[in-house]
Amino acid sequence: MKINNIYCVGRNFKKHAQELGNDVPSKPMMFSKPTHSFVTANGQSVMMPKNRGAVHYEVELVYRLGRQYEKGMTANDCLTEMAVGIDFTLREEQEKLKKKGHPWLIAKGFPNAALVTPFFAFPGIENILQSTFSLQINGTRVQQGDPNDMIFQLDNLLAYCYEYIGLGAGDLLFTGTPEGVGEINYGDEVTMWYNEELKGTAMIK
Repeated sequence: MKINNIYCVGRNFKKHAQELGNDVPSKPMMFSKPTHSFVTANGQSVMMPKNRGAVHYEVELVYRLGRQYEKGMTANDCLTEMAVGIDFTLREEQEKLKKKGHPWLIAKGFPNAALVTPFFAFPGIENILQSTFSLQINGTRVQQGDPNDMIFQLDNLLAYCYEYIGLGAGDLLFTGTPEGVGEINYGDEVTMWYNEELKGTAMIK
């Protein structure tokens, strides 16, 4: 599967913004990851950076565009697949960059920083709004999200991205993480869930 661009929205859940001491945004806070940060969570070992400080997990719903987005489209018009993903973040490096007013790329764009389950069919926005997603580490649930709690809903995010950066077939959109982010450690097993269905696993190395 070809990945063209990886777009992400930060602080899209109010409680997550608050737990990190950040302001709740009034418009989507977009950033991107390089395509080499993408890796599929299919049970394999995944390497994280060493000697660069704490790596934090942030579980999110991820959507894949099946066609070029055109003005006025809804999620049902242009999304064909979705997944559960983890936006891994070098938190200490991110904080240093934020204080300097610099972009977050170094803290968000390292290899394997976008761990994503195998994709499955997009069920339609109505079904999404009746779903939950979650992350377990070593069998303990550490995060659970409800798409209804997103500050900026999916149709709004798609329209915003189209206006400012464009969206095409093969682009991925990470839509934000709920509260409960924390540090990942060597040897941890991560499992990602959509509703109560296991969608992907990986071992952190």
